[in-house]
Amino acid sequence: MDLGIKNKKAIVCASSQGLGLACATALAREGAIVYINGRDVTRLEAAKAKLSNTVASAQVHIVAADITTEKGREALVNGCPDADILINNNAGPQPGNLADWDHSAWMVALESNMLAPILLIRALIPGMRQRKFGRIVNITSAMVKSPRTHMGLSTSARTGLTAFSKAVGIDAVIDNVTINNLLPERIDTPRQEFLAQRMMKMHSIDHAEARRRIVETVAAKRFGTPEEFADACAFLCAAQSGFISGQNLQLDGGSYSGLI
Repeated sequence: MDLGIKNKKAIVCASSQGLGLACATALAREGAIVYINGRDVTRLEAAKAKLSNTVASAQVHIVAADITTEKGREALVNGCPDADILINNNAGPQPGNLADWDHSAWMVALESNMLAPILLIRALIPGMRQRKFGRIVNITSAMVKSPRTHMGLSTSARTGLTAFSKAVGIDAVIDNVTINNLLPERIDTPRQEFLAQRMMKMHSIDHAEARRRIVETVAAKRFGTPEEFADACAFLCAAQSGFISGQNLQLDGGSYSGLI
């Protein structure tokens, strides 16, 4: 299936590894011109090489920038001011407890997981609407719909982004600009490795047992793959997806127990 995004320009935030790199690879495979982003130039160069080895025809550009800062967001937007596709992504806050989350912790979470993507949308959506094509996908978290106490920082910030995106999307879809959210859970990425390591320390278990316990929480009884996640992202960016907007698509192996 041709997704109709050949030569469309795509910014993929936080894409030197994990879900971001997987999404950049999927978009490049569809012929999009991809702008990968991160703070570390060396890691970005390695990511570009890996992507290019996977997709021989890939057109990949690097924009090293910290999107949690105004200067970094300006650099990213200036690197691709006429982006047709924006994939918002950023590392989430570490799990913790309410007692640990002082004002500074809340501000870091909000800057990283709510305000940074909102301000990138604000910068790029006028051009998308003028050109009558835009696809914005926010990578958020399953915790947006299934909050857990230890993930309160992430849940709060990303729920705010979800509400903002729903509100803005109602007007933007008139001009063929869609905004959707992908809610991952238990995708086999460096984030899952971090959680496994955390579980090992907390429960004095080995690596295999930590992963086994995590997999047991998934209805499908396996981790999801970054490639599965990325293909879903690519479809939401397709020309054929113009009637899909304001949605929260969960990629969790069927684990969410709610109806809506």
